[in-house]
Amino acid sequence: NEARLAAFCSAKGRMLASFICFKRSHDDILLVCSRDLLAPTLKRLKMFVMRAKASLTDASDGFVVRGLAGSALPEKVAAYLPWTKTDVAGAHLVSLYPADGVARALWIAPLGEPEPVSEPLTTADWLLSEVRSGVATITEPLIEAFVPQMLNYESVGGVNFKKGCYPGQEVVARSQFRGTLKRRAFLAHSQAPMAAGQDVFQSGEADQPCATVVQAARTASGNFEAIVSGQIVALQSQSLHVGSVDGPALHIEAMPYALLEDI
Repeated sequence: NEARLAAFCSAKGRMLASFICFKRSHDDILLVCSRDLLAPTLKRLKMFVMRAKASLTDASDGFVVRGLAGSALPEKVAAYLPWTKTDVAGAHLVSLYPADGVARALWIAPLGEPEPVSEPLTTADWLLSEVRSGVATITEPLIEAFVPQMLNYESVGGVNFKKGCYPGQEVVARSQFRGTLKRRAFLAHSQAPMAAGQDVFQSGEADQPCATVVQAARTASGNFEAIVSGQIVALQSQSLHVGSVDGPALHIEAMPYALLEDI
């Protein structure tokens, strides 16, 4: 009874999209991804149907997706591990990674199903919780910018190394078992606005960015927090700037979960 975070990669192992997928029934599977990548992801996935007795369609108009956090979650769901799927009445709840210790989940249900009754959570608060969870969602500016390990996906259940024969499998597996990972994802904060796709520079290195902003959100105090992916050595230098070498200062924090290599 599990959902799964999945990295969909090109033949070069670079991520085209990331999504949560789970079985609704024996022959019905739902994938949830960033809306701006839905159409190209659907088009690309159809290339792999071949002679399988399967059809892929955009189901957006038939379902409602809501984010739940804290007391909005049923008590048993709040205690479940990430990517656990729970059926509640006519809906599905998929447990996510917590943010600042607060349990989170996606509520996914057919259109017309009664929605959960709880204190409303603003979009801004949800987006910030997405960042603070440390699990990034790929959006349009970052197609093919990373292999999964650059976003720590191997550490949060986003890559299955026991399953072969998927696009980019050879590159992704080689990076895991035969290479040395030089780029990782970290949490970061700045007083200046940040946006997905923005470059990060190290002091004195104006010619080449050392990292990229993957996902960003504004805090209640007006500052910004982000998930950034870049060179481990550079991001540990603590002498970083957003947008240019003379841009606003960027401060790095550790992720709220252990990396697979450290477990």
